[in-house]
Amino acid sequence: MKKQLVASLAASMVIGVAGTAFAATNPFVDVPAKSWAYDAVTKLAQAGIVDGYGDGKFQGDKVITRYEMAQIVARAMARSDKADASQKAMIDKLAVEFASELEGLNVRVTNVESRIDNVKWGGEFRERYDHAYQDSVGTSNTSGSHSYVDMWATAQINPDWVGKAEYETTEAGTNGGGNSAGHQSISDTRVYAEGTLFGGKATIGKFDPFVGYGLVIDDSMTGAQFQFGNELKARVAYGKYTGGIDNNNSDSAAVTFANAPTYGYGELDFATSKVTNIKVAYHELDNLNSSGAAGATGIVANLPNSIHYTEAGFDTKLGKDLALMATYSKANADLTAADGTVQDNKGYFTQLTYKAADTKVVGSYDLFVNYRKVPVLSQLDSTWDYVRGMKGTEVGFEYVPALNTKVTAFYLAGKDINDANGNTLTTDPNDKVYRTQVEFFF
Repeated sequence: MKKQLVASLAASMVIGVAGTAFAATNPFVDVPAKSWAYDAVTKLAQAGIVDGYGDGKFQGDKVITRYEMAQIVARAMARSDKADASQKAMIDKLAVEFASELEGLNVRVTNVESRIDNVKWGGEFRERYDHAYQDSVGTSNTSGSHSYVDMWATAQINPDWVGKAEYETTEAGTNGGGNSAGHQSISDTRVYAEGTLFGGKATIGKFDPFVGYGLVIDDSMTGAQFQFGNELKARVAYGKYTGGIDNNNSDSAAVTFANAPTYGYGELDFATSKVTNIKVAYHELDNLNSSGAAGATGIVANLPNSIHYTEAGFDTKLGKDLALMATYSKANADLTAADGTVQDNKGYFTQLTYKAADTKVVGSYDLFVNYRKVPVLSQLDSTWDYVRGMKGTEVGFEYVPALNTKVTAFYLAGKDINDANGNTLTTDPNDKVYRTQVEFFF
């Protein structure tokens, strides 16, 4: 059937390129009956990348020539803008195989052999300014700038696998108030491969897992992740966690680990309708061997050797322009500090968003309001921990003034839950944070 389809394609292709049939190298050599090229072209035809078959001129088991196959590949190359990443990789592989015949057709294939390994670059530049009023650091005002660069490269290994490398660095400084003036530089790298394996999608190396809605973890791990399914997606991962447990009001950790603990998770993501998704996840962090500040109590001194987190959330559209998201997490650890205070191990976050800022649509915007409570013990490194260990309300907006550019501003008001060692506070010191930032994507 595959050879019938490809033969029909070859018969109906209109050769709209310069040159003659005899310019190709040995144009009448047959493509072997079991060649992978038949299957590749069949998939491209079924995807609509190449068309024109169905006139019935060729039937049976006729094997086509390399020259005829090259005509099909030329048509696919001309329509590669309609192909997805895996289909483009397939077209590239066909172009390498039939490069001589394509040259004979005067189809431009300069450096086509290198396209399989073509490296694509992307990245983000971000400039941020924060102003905060924090009782927990001396009833004072602090301000700080933040410059961030994230660059990544993607290289095609073969039609089924790609390699990815990412480097990010942050330059941040504070001045005034209860925080001592200073400068902080943080850098990180991630290198991993993604591809199909065992009927699913695999990620192997050092990568960002981003489980659920990011309430428990938004940090890197080293190991392997596997994903299966479509409407019901299942993800599992296991490896080493390379970060710590974040504290409040700092980019440092309340808990660090002498050795990277083992980390694994399982997640189910179910699309209950076209507008609603439900996500549940289970995380396990083992062999912690934690360490913290000398003489510290509470979470730092009493952390168990193993912590489990459960996480559940959903997102849905409430109308054309209104979206709601909510997520919840809980740790199994139930700790009591030396002063008798019980460490809070439950966190949650919910947000209502109007419209949607799209960096590809100039003038698009969104408005949002959210409420969070993210104590230290409820998370590892949460997406929603702008001021770590805090509960409060945030209002803000995002706007796209130019292509691939986004401006964000928000105001966050609330109270600290934890001190710098992760211990639960009983005084509820106030926090107010103003943030403005601009992001450039390329």
